[in-house]
Amino acid sequence: MKSDIKYKLAEAMKTCMKNTSVENITVKQIVDVCGVSRQSFYRNFIDKYDLINWYFDRLLEHSFKEMGQGETIREGLIKKFAYIKQERLFFTAGFKGDDQNNLKDHDFIMIYEFYCDLIRKKTGENLDKHMRKLLEMYCQASIYMTVQWLMKGMKESEEELADLMIDAMPDMLHKLFKEIELV
Repeated sequence: MKSDIKYKLAEAMKTCMKNTSVENITVKQIVDVCGVSRQSFYRNFIDKYDLINWYFDRLLEHSFKEMGQGETIREGLIKKFAYIKQERLFFTAGFKGDDQNNLKDHDFIMIYEFYCDLIRKKTGENLDKHMRKLLEMYCQASIYMTVQWLMKGMKESEEELADLMIDAMPDMLHKLFKEIELV
């Protein structure tokens, strides 16, 4: 099954990350560890960053899937941070890169679009330009703080970090999230 190969490749990537920086990992290394052909890799992914982003998407799906169905942003963030902690090797390596198609940029797009879609579903409306900019700044700051938390040894608990993220939310955004029962 295609998904099984993708997970095998992700596990191989994680194995490679134990001893090699993401920038220095080659597709050949990944497929050698995984035991599949380069063709199989390229049938599933554009490059190693596409693989990293795909795996990150799966983790985000797990951590945010119930938000909007009664789960709060705090609960979703706690789950996200728990997955990051569980997969710290993967995320530490993935967040270090600043190359094209990097994990930080991908995380921003995923989270920003997730919030926009969730707000649209809850309110029936798109955000206006001002609120989109506030959300964009909030998402960028959230990613920065998540990366700092990870790289500096995750000293705060997942709950503490989630509370800090909510406390840092711009007032207008917090008010909107409160109205649609996400905080």
